[in-house]
Amino acid sequence: MLYQLHEFNRTLLNPLITWSESGVRMFSSKDSWLSRLPGAHRMAANYELLYRLGKDYEKPAFNIRSVRAHDSEVPIVEQVALAKPFCNLTRFKRYSDELTTLKKLKQDPAVLVVAPLSGHHSTLLRDTVRTLLQDHKVYITDWIDARMVPADKGPFHLDDYVAYIQEFIRHIGAEHLHVISVCQPTVPVLAAIALMASAGEVTPRTMTMMGGPIDTRKSPTKVNDLATTQPISWFQTNVINDVPTNYPGAGRRVYPGFLQHAGFVAMNPSRHFQSHYDFYEDLLRGDLDDAEAHREFYDEYNAVLDMPAEYYLDTVKTVFQEHALPRGTWKVQGKLVKPQDIKRTALFTIEGELDDISGLGQTEVAHDLCKGIKSTNKKHLTVKGAGHYGIFSGRRWRESVYPDVREFIRKHA
Repeated sequence: MLYQLHEFNRTLLNPLITWSESGVRMFSSKDSWLSRLPGAHRMAANYELLYRLGKDYEKPAFNIRSVRAHDSEVPIVEQVALAKPFCNLTRFKRYSDELTTLKKLKQDPAVLVVAPLSGHHSTLLRDTVRTLLQDHKVYITDWIDARMVPADKGPFHLDDYVAYIQEFIRHIGAEHLHVISVCQPTVPVLAAIALMASAGEVTPRTMTMMGGPIDTRKSPTKVNDLATTQPISWFQTNVINDVPTNYPGAGRRVYPGFLQHAGFVAMNPSRHFQSHYDFYEDLLRGDLDDAEAHREFYDEYNAVLDMPAEYYLDTVKTVFQEHALPRGTWKVQGKLVKPQDIKRTALFTIEGELDDISGLGQTEVAHDLCKGIKSTNKKHLTVKGAGHYGIFSGRRWRESVYPDVREFIRKHA
């Protein structure tokens, strides 16, 4: 019922949001006589703030058209390498007409970036992908909004997530592959590679795990507290909803993106209020660069997706309540997950000093679990002054983290 009420409220607000968008244009466009009235810029700022607070935020595009690689500007084309009902394995194909450059591009290591399925779209890792493309062949897991997946495609569990990762690794080829998991997927990625190792399969060359909840008993955060203070029945009753009839996934049980977004904002409400107030002030002052930076950030931050209910509840129970992976009790499709069986794959863990989503130590504990990996093939990095997003996006990622990631991959390639 909550999802239906949300859609009804969104429909009611549509005329106001559309009018606000028109108001922005009327009072800011040089071709409009209204823009020459006294106070026009203030009216435009008022309308834009209202518009951005109420508008729908659709999934943004990666919009990576080219990168600088091997001293050449090379074009990028997105390709779906493998399509699954709940995820597309997307490749960012690099091209060059120069034979020397093309040869170097082909020799670069292949990297699979496993994006989180935790509310935001995989485009949140745009900066991660763009930076990696300078020196690597890059694939990413592009998760599909569950409300867009027809109900007849069946459920999607945490076990299915693990199976997807294994299928993607096999499709690309584990022999020369390097896997980077960001936040939530550190857990299923570790499970996927461990199960492959236990079965005697070839595993990737390296696995880089960034800010993930491998053991949430260490330095628990507000995110961890919510998951541990309520029984699983509470989540089933209070946050799981049916997709309304106006979407392809009508009737599917999901954890709606708008609830997840409300949780994001509730973690730091004053910060978001101040950010919107600063945006309004920037519009009044005519500070267009800062205003555009605000738009770009919130176009991404406010774009959220629905998660399959089965997967969400499995994750809450397995990762945050039972701590099944670090305790050695997690079974996927009846098979026990044994990280100690991983021997060939090198391990690099990365944490942000100020991470308020995955606390310090939650990712580093992977070293204790992966006892079969030689100490010379293990590395850990704590990024000073970095929060959760800083370890995979922005200046700290590009200048402090990425050089170490690139060096680690090259060392084990």
